[in-house]
Amino acid sequence: MKKPELLAPAGDMERLQMALAYGADAVYLAGTMFGMRSFAGNFTPEELKTAVELCHSKGVRVHVTCNTMPRNEEVARLPEWLEYLESVGVDAIILADVGTLALAKRHAPHVQCHISTQASIVNYQSATAWHDLGASRVILARELSLSEIREIRAKTPKELEIEAFAHGAMCVSYSGRCLLSNYMTGRDSNRGACAQPCRYQYALMEEKRPGEYFPVFEENGETYIMNSKDMCMIDHVGELMEAGLDSLKLEGRAKSAYYAAIVTGAYRHAIDAAAAGQPLDPVWRDEVEHISHRHYSTGFYFGQPGQYTENSRYVRDWQIVAKVQSCDEEGNATLTLNNKFSVGDTLELVGPDVRPQTLTVEGLWDEAGESLDQVRKPQMVFRMKLPQPVPPLSLLRRQAELTP
Repeated sequence: MKKPELLAPAGDMERLQMALAYGADAVYLAGTMFGMRSFAGNFTPEELKTAVELCHSKGVRVHVTCNTMPRNEEVARLPEWLEYLESVGVDAIILADVGTLALAKRHAPHVQCHISTQASIVNYQSATAWHDLGASRVILARELSLSEIREIRAKTPKELEIEAFAHGAMCVSYSGRCLLSNYMTGRDSNRGACAQPCRYQYALMEEKRPGEYFPVFEENGETYIMNSKDMCMIDHVGELMEAGLDSLKLEGRAKSAYYAAIVTGAYRHAIDAAAAGQPLDPVWRDEVEHISHRHYSTGFYFGQPGQYTENSRYVRDWQIVAKVQSCDEEGNATLTLNNKFSVGDTLELVGPDVRPQTLTVEGLWDEAGESLDQVRKPQMVFRMKLPQPVPPLSLLRRQAELTP
């Protein structure tokens, strides 16, 4: 089977560096305008230029999101932005609006156009129509089954690339096109500012009985009636590849750098194993359980995913405590601190192609070589001995009950 592209999220420069280190073939990110994740860190024009140069130096493609539904005043600003994307060498623009596509073909003619999942592509005719308009790739709606994807692949032009999500948050609304957030909070989900009101706990109040709340619930008294599970397809990567997908996308531009590292690394191993005809090592499968997530499902690939209506909390059982800056051949490492820990603590080491392993902290030293009992100041630089040499951006983590 053809090995698909692994497309990882990059909400800011730190998350970009993690995605690169842990095995992404391509990254998707946004500038400060026109992207569907306005609360991610995102990239200024200068940062975007630096990001493209860094990615291209490592043979990694850069896809920039312009997938909001722009209003008149925003459309007027698009040509200048599209010209800038072409000038810095962006590989692809992700868009959902047919007017934005027309502008992109005119103002960034050498940049590929990828049609966002926001366009709700659920059939081969729609995919082909976008191709006829100049799109080189379509990103399918999350609501499709594997059999539907196979049919789309069979009935669309071979040169049209097909991308689909393999992991991450899902939405109660079709392809994320929702008016609820805008109606309730004034934050438009179709312009990157969703407040996620579908995750709220709701009750019913009668107009003449203020303060009296009547429960609105599913069976068993569960009141998160619009909540959705997260998607996790790591056990089915081979089936995604067999369906003919050209790119497997990981959701999460608003997630942490730790998330970007671990989920990218896990799916890197899953794709490589499937391409080699080998089962995925369980140690890498287990990595997706080490990141913040809601209860997992396989999305719509094998039928309805169902809902988890008991609560909307994230499962968070692990915490990053430090990041490796450098490490010599004997395991002597310089690190930066995220969360405090002490000599004698039990931690876990993981990194790019570094199998997770448990260690006990036997010693800590400051930059001057003075011995420490504890490291506690965020972002402080310190030294410690690791059980093996590891590459930069390897991580130390510990098990912790962080679920609220």
